[in-house]
Amino acid sequence: AYDKSGSHKPITFQRRDVLASDIEIEIIYTGVCHSDIHSIRAEWSDNPPYPLATGHEIVGKVAAVGSDVKKFKVGDFAAVGCMVDSCGTCEECKNGMEQFCLNSATFTYGSPLRIEGHGCTEHVTQGGYSKTIVVREQFALVVPEKLHDQLAATAPLLCAGITLWNPLETQCGRDLSGKKLGIVGLGGLGHMGVRLGKAMGAHVTVISRSHAKKKEALEGLGADDFVATGVEGELEKVKNSMDFIIDTVSAKHDLAPLIACLSFRGKYIVVGAPEKMQEIHNSWFLYKSISYSGSLIGGVDQTQRMLDFCAEHGVVCDIEMIGFDQIDKAHERVLNADVKYRFVLDVGNYQVPAN
Repeated sequence: AYDKSGSHKPITFQRRDVLASDIEIEIIYTGVCHSDIHSIRAEWSDNPPYPLATGHEIVGKVAAVGSDVKKFKVGDFAAVGCMVDSCGTCEECKNGMEQFCLNSATFTYGSPLRIEGHGCTEHVTQGGYSKTIVVREQFALVVPEKLHDQLAATAPLLCAGITLWNPLETQCGRDLSGKKLGIVGLGGLGHMGVRLGKAMGAHVTVISRSHAKKKEALEGLGADDFVATGVEGELEKVKNSMDFIIDTVSAKHDLAPLIACLSFRGKYIVVGAPEKMQEIHNSWFLYKSISYSGSLIGGVDQTQRMLDFCAEHGVVCDIEMIGFDQIDKAHERVLNADVKYRFVLDVGNYQVPAN
């Protein structure tokens, strides 16, 4: 993308040379995330570093390895998520939470480079809407063998999957047997919440605006219950009943009736990032000792645990495959909630235009 209009056209740039601790990945698939749209349309920053290739749900095949690389060999499948580097020395990095690096994580696109030169023509990171990526071995992920035949559906796990895995693992607990989990919103994030929550043993209720997605939630994704906020009396039926609610919605909405669905000492966790501020009142939390928190992707080791868990439990994303010539239309469809549930770019079959 060259400006906030969001329109895409080709760009030519050079990745850095493969250094001793690097691997080069030939990208096969890249998931399309709402974050890509926020970024190029200047909704999260007044001055995005155009031209910008977004994409941080990357799966591909290792094409080259540096002399110090131990975890990968040429021909292996590898993945890259939302980060490609961090300082490695601060407390958060040492605790495996590189996404909270106190010296700023280097995100997969739009971040200042930590390693400049070495043949690279860019000054900021460029993401997976591209043919290759070079990344330090530490920030590359092993694609488990059980996912090798579902690489396209694996790609969105690198953002949508880890965004739901982190709060489930760290704030809810990996064994959710006997627990009631609410998922607000049934889009790219929400459908991963249902799948992961069920795999962890929770009783999962989908909370959506209408009954339009009820059948797919219950029959397609295996949710246990469905509640429509726009239907009078439905939220009342589940009031004071849930242990955890994860809110995936990226648009401003009324939180009060949703928080009322939590039981004593329940947890309300937000992973969506609305452009406008939400209204919060302390009284919503005081009288039932409810906690309200947020969650942002996960560290490298945590993301690897998520991939391993998904491989073991058969959890992948529902996707629609597209080519680069469809990316502008795909972004519009994401904004209109017209995808079930994640677009994936077929990068491997893209032919670079001749000069």
